[in-house]
Amino acid sequence: MKQITVVIVGMGFGKEFIPIYQKHPAIKRVGICTRNPETLRELKERFNLDDDLIFTNYEDVPKRADVDAIHIVTPVPEHARMTLASLNAGKHTACTIPMAMTVEDCKAIVEARKKSGKVYMMMETALYTREFLYGLKLAESGELGRIQFVRGSHIQDMSMPGWDEYWKGYPPMLNGTHAISPLLRINNTKAESVVCHGSGRLSEDLASRYGSPFAVETATFTLKNSDVVAEATRSLFDVVRQYRESYDVYGTKMSFEWEQLQDEGHSVFDGGENARRMECPDTDEMLIPEIAHFTKREKIDDPNHVSFLQGAGHGGSHPHLVQEFLAAIVEGRESAVDAHMAANYTCAGICAHESAMNGGKRIQIPDFE
Repeated sequence: MKQITVVIVGMGFGKEFIPIYQKHPAIKRVGICTRNPETLRELKERFNLDDDLIFTNYEDVPKRADVDAIHIVTPVPEHARMTLASLNAGKHTACTIPMAMTVEDCKAIVEARKKSGKVYMMMETALYTREFLYGLKLAESGELGRIQFVRGSHIQDMSMPGWDEYWKGYPPMLNGTHAISPLLRINNTKAESVVCHGSGRLSEDLASRYGSPFAVETATFTLKNSDVVAEATRSLFDVVRQYRESYDVYGTKMSFEWEQLQDEGHSVFDGGENARRMECPDTDEMLIPEIAHFTKREKIDDPNHVSFLQGAGHGGSHPHLVQEFLAAIVEGRESAVDAHMAANYTCAGICAHESAMNGGKRIQIPDFE
């Protein structure tokens, strides 16, 4: 098996990936990069990391000939720049969501990946939660029947302590992939066009930061080669609700609705007025044995990180992301969320925000194929 040296950039929730990579048999060595020297020292000792793979300056990472892959887990405004630097240096590249903040940067990344011939993967946690993988299995097995409608939401309070300053006033759909990608993936398609409406008003301080007034943005998407319309809603500030990152799918044989409150149970409808609560099974059997146990909530290293306090540990998705990224490298193939797919998921949200800012004008989403 090909042995891979990977460097993880960004030690917020990025540090959760260190032990997963270390346990994977395809990994030769793991390095980290963060500007905080105290964090570097602490993590180096805890995970017994090699001195020569400890970085404080990202620009030094792509230059290293012995680094095969870079996994970017940094603030959103850094994604495009770091991804392009990695791909242009000939490194396999994984990046947390979203791919970029503009359509132009998404196009540049698609081109850079094509030119490099390396694996790119957007590490979309929503596509590897136990809840989504359960619904995907229902769809692919035919148990849902013909899908008639899908709805997603991502509602959270980013005024909580722990979020970076750049999030304040961030337009809801500009980073919409958690709400959008499950709707597209379960229909095995891409978004073609969008109509989006903004609702409510942010406080003036928040609205002025990005020139975006809306507290909530709700979009409807037409899908390629499908008669299904997908609906997604996103909010970040000035809306009171427990965190909810969800998808609902309605079929001719069965329907699934995400739980309204965390840990109260999801709902399955299988005919007539039949309804039942259920917990989605764990997904450890889908993983290689060495990293299967990382699906469990108790394996989260820092459960008090704001991303996990609100996101319930990302639904056990982290080892799935690592397994798919490394498998694509070893097998010499595209990843499951490759550059074309990631660009569509990301630009669906970017175009939705553009639509909202233009009074609900229908916007065509670029075709990156």
